[in-house]
Amino acid sequence: MTFRDLKVYKKGFALAMEIFKISKQFPKEERYSLTDQIRRSSRSVCVTVSEAYRKRLYQPYFISKSSDADMENSETQVWLDFALECEYIDKHTHANLMGESEEIGRLLGHMINNPESYLTTEDKRKIGKQ
Repeated sequence: MTFRDLKVYKKGFALAMEIFKISKQFPKEERYSLTDQIRRSSRSVCVTVSEAYRKRLYQPYFISKSSDADMENSETQVWLDFALECEYIDKHTHANLMGESEEIGRLLGHMINNPESYLTTEDKRKIGKQ
């Protein structure tokens, strides 16, 4: 199993790609602000999940990086709120993207609160030898 097999990674990646597609329609004057920021934060969720998973044997680091991913996910939600208020996306699109983001947040919360659930059998053997 790799980080790419995690449900949270798959959902985060799908959300980041959907945001990328939608943000192509944002005005050019938003290129270096809202567009770049929403793309960066949504992509950072996946990047940080991958880092957390690679360090899963070190529980404090795993929790910290998972928390960072949750922070990036929350930042994405704020940018989505701005996109709605600036009328770059409609209420339906906003609700759908927020729903996906909220589900990602719940999955990240599980990672933070249950880090041992992300250890493989091999990982548990490694810890047992320490």
